[in-house]
Amino acid sequence: MEQEWPGLNRLRRDALSIFRAALAAVDPEEAVRRHLRIERGMLGVEGRRYDLNACKRILVAGAGKAVAPMAKAIEDLLGDRIAGGVLVVKDGHGLPLKKIRIHEASHPVPDERGVAGTLEILKLLEGAGESDLVICLISGGGSALLIAPSEGISLADKQATTKDLLACGATIHEINTIRKHLSRAKGGQLARAAHPAKVLSLILSDVVGDDLDVIGSGPTVPDRSTFQDTMDIFKRYDIWDRIPNSVRERVSQGARGALAETPKPGDPVFEGGTQILVGSCLRALRAAAESAERIGYRSLILSSKVEGEAREVAKAIVAIGKEALSSRHPLGPPACFLTGGETTVTLQGDGRGGRNQEFVLAGAIALDGTDHVVLLAGGTDGTDGPTDAAGALADGLTIRRAKALGMDAHAFLRRSDSYHFFKPLNDLIITGPTRTNVMDIYMILIGG
Repeated sequence: MEQEWPGLNRLRRDALSIFRAALAAVDPEEAVRRHLRIERGMLGVEGRRYDLNACKRILVAGAGKAVAPMAKAIEDLLGDRIAGGVLVVKDGHGLPLKKIRIHEASHPVPDERGVAGTLEILKLLEGAGESDLVICLISGGGSALLIAPSEGISLADKQATTKDLLACGATIHEINTIRKHLSRAKGGQLARAAHPAKVLSLILSDVVGDDLDVIGSGPTVPDRSTFQDTMDIFKRYDIWDRIPNSVRERVSQGARGALAETPKPGDPVFEGGTQILVGSCLRALRAAAESAERIGYRSLILSSKVEGEAREVAKAIVAIGKEALSSRHPLGPPACFLTGGETTVTLQGDGRGGRNQEFVLAGAIALDGTDHVVLLAGGTDGTDGPTDAAGALADGLTIRRAKALGMDAHAFLRRSDSYHFFKPLNDLIITGPTRTNVMDIYMILIGG
């Protein structure tokens, strides 16, 4: 590999370094510290001020992959002023805290531990009064971790529905619309449980567009979606007849108006509520661009709102890189093109992988034989699908190296088996739990 192009290993190292800079910029603990201050007994956050001496109790609740370090920042700031708290985090994403209890649970398919943690949160908040302050911490992953199935729906039914949604290619907006209407906690219902307390929500975004009612399925904000929207999504992906009877019956009743909707804009439960976005994909991309420029690359952020089928988006990103190589448009080499967002994968086989690995596998096929280019895709949470990898990287020699090991890239892509393609090539990106989550970073790096 070095003999064919001596700069390739350096380009790969630079890509990984730039990715690490993106992760560092969205560290959840630091994100909370940047936004909160205490001065003369007042808690200040982006123009809002809370008189801590007037608060009877301060309660902390939340769910997501990143909320443990967010809670650590809250504990360091407020200390013994915290009367209690409960969080639900993904397995391996907890931290030792003094005042706040942590439940680790399964993600993306929920389990009984998530139910137990969520019920404890609801019990904590239902005792909140108007003199209390509830600090709610929400990050990506909260939708699967904040799990309290609606009456008549079992956890097994929620698990089966989640699996169908993850396999059909539905977007996170669509999946969360459904989750909100099968839950007692999502879609503004955590705010309902905490009412009449004041609720301060600190939110780390992992969704395209940073829609607050989609991040973690919006437990403390008004829900714009409806039961009819939920039914339409099931039918759009042709899974209406496959979902459990209990789910189908609840959605049908809700669409007929026989069940109460999630709380909507103007509902009194949101009075006294404040939502603060403390971190996003765009912040990570800006840090990555700055890192790239420091080590000698021209950089361009294309978008932080990328969606679509992973393999198709990969082809478009590779085309931009090839254009820069041949015409120096929109930037000439050395260059770093960055995008962020969340693609989807419609499973086509029984393989193992994730959207970032599939993105890079499709990109590797499109890049085959192209010199001076490295492609990287990684989840900022350190997880890509049901694997231990955050993503993968590839270059113009990847397909040739795979063939030397007897691997056909097209066959691996056809059966959605990107993990087992990249593992023997040592091209998986393994970070372990990053305890942050602001969607995925896609990078194409072009050498000089």
